Amino acid sequence: MNIQNKATIKMKFIQILKVTFLLLLVALVSCNSIKEEQQEPREVSRKGKEYFVQDSILISTRDGAKISAIIVRSKAEKEPQPAILFHTIYTRKDDINRAYEAADKGYVGVVSYTRGKNLSPNKITPYVHEGNDVYDVIDWITEQEWSNDEVGMYGGSYVGFVQWASMKEKVHPALKTIVPSVAAAPGIAEPMENGVYFNFHYPWWHYVTNNKTLDTVSYYNGKRWNDLYFDWYKKGVAYKNLDSLDGTPNPEFNQKLEHPTFDAYWKKMTLFKQDFSKINIPILSTTGYYDGGQFGTMHYLKSHYQYNTNAEHYLLIGPYSHFGAQELPEKNILGYTIDPIAQINIKNLIFDWFDYIFKNAKKPVLLKNKINYQVMGANTWKHVSSLDKITTDTLKVYLSKQRSGVAFKSTYNTGNMGVNEHFSLSNISNETSYIEQEIDFSDRSQFSWNLSGDRNIISETLTVGQGFSFVTEPFDEDLELSGSVSGVLNVSINKKDFDFNVLLYEQTANGSFFSLTLPFTTRASMSKDIENRNLLTPNKKTSIPIHNFRMTSKKIKKGSRIVVLLNGIKHPFSQLNYGTGKDVSEESINDAEEPLKIKWYTDSYIHFPVNM
Repeated sequence: MNIQNKATIKMKFIQILKVTFLLLLVALVSCNSIKEEQQEPREVSRKGKEYFVQDSILISTRDGAKISAIIVRSKAEKEPQPAILFHTIYTRKDDINRAYEAADKGYVGVVSYTRGKNLSPNKITPYVHEGNDVYDVIDWITEQEWSNDEVGMYGGSYVGFVQWASMKEKVHPALKTIVPSVAAAPGIAEPMENGVYFNFHYPWWHYVTNNKTLDTVSYYNGKRWNDLYFDWYKKGVAYKNLDSLDGTPNPEFNQKLEHPTFDAYWKKMTLFKQDFSKINIPILSTTGYYDGGQFGTMHYLKSHYQYNTNAEHYLLIGPYSHFGAQELPEKNILGYTIDPIAQINIKNLIFDWFDYIFKNAKKPVLLKNKINYQVMGANTWKHVSSLDKITTDTLKVYLSKQRSGVAFKSTYNTGNMGVNEHFSLSNISNETSYIEQEIDFSDRSQFSWNLSGDRNIISETLTVGQGFSFVTEPFDEDLELSGSVSGVLNVSINKKDFDFNVLLYEQTANGSFFSLTLPFTTRASMSKDIENRNLLTPNKKTSIPIHNFRMTSKKIKKGSRIVVLLNGIKHPFSQLNYGTGKDVSEESINDAEEPLKIKWYTDSYIHFPVNM
């Protein structure tokens, strides 16, 4: 074969390769352009109305996972509509009712689930993938013939978190509003607050990951969990060994313990700082004074305001619990009957908000300004343009080692150095005097708990634990306490770290107590910086800021006083910080050594936000 023939054959071979490559490329593009086959809509008659229902949809994500979804449309609607999306990890049989409800209100109802839940074949992985997955669900919605390319989202707790997470990288062009209620904020508000892990998060991982729906059998087995916490407390084993005591591995919980600061692990799944600057859609957040999720809700709200000065973000807050602030508040919460004016239907208000956004309806009447809060005991709502406009004055008081002369009924006759009499809150600062508290972590006897607070909002007694209560003088006239308490606690300890609570009460003229909000909890070493742990120097005075106390609002009656309760933490319901400076989850009773000694200095001060 001559050289010319060889060259001709080589040229033809190259041409064949080119043609083959082009054909393969066309085939790949064609395959990608073919929409996935989906369940055909079926017609359903329900309560005299006709719907198109798809309850077995699987939506592909960018990384190939499958998201299970339910779609409900009104048969009467002929034009493309906005979609209302509820994306949840809590798989329940009646979830389709949410989609029907949205359809009844003139929207396409969409319920989708965390990957791995319901019909999704993937591994159940809470939190981690929600940002991208929800974004991809929104993207899929816009590709449907029934979509007008507008989407709104709502829901509470974990369902509130996923709304924020969907905007981590960017806001989908079709996402026009979100309504996150009592929103979870991983790494910030759960499974810890200010660095302190709470035990009630432990069974949650079994609840949502043990099966495709919810493991209600294990989750509602209160005896199992209480026995576990008491066993852990009594034996003094390391916190990271909870699942060894339980006998069932809990890898997701343990993984979270490996990230005690707000590090890259948490930042990857939730918004932080500059992430909020790009969020320009209108938002309505709802929460309550007695909602654990207020911690996360206020983090999102304050961050949004801080990093986007033009944020159109509304807040609705009242005397509501975690569940009440999502849809329908309880009329009586923990023994307190809320004011008639606070007895609103939050679910209806949410859909009124959607009508305002999508249908040019009027804004809900209750949302007269950005911040809308109910004043307990006054039967009124107030409305201001920003958080710093809530109050007009601040009452500054200092801790004092002087007794107040005000006796009270103690639940267990503990605390205040064995005398059921408050210490004073004074207008005088003294930087050298202090009250000393001692906590022996090696003592696990039956009554060794150091627990403050009460299960009811209204109580005839005060549970002080081994801590101290401080009280103001009685007020000469009614005043309104509204906003978040702040201040600085100056302390010294004989170890490198400790955890503590601050609780807030109204003590009425007849001696009963009204809990004004949930306890403030913090780890001293993380009180200034959740991204880095800064250990204390033993026996050196240091300042601990109080800066993210939960908001409240109440009319404080003439003759009442405000009570502040301080207490170091030692009980079976949260981590025990032994103060060695090691990872708290690795500490055990072997690290207890000498008792913790806390000196609460009397130049510590509290700011009460008030309207006189």
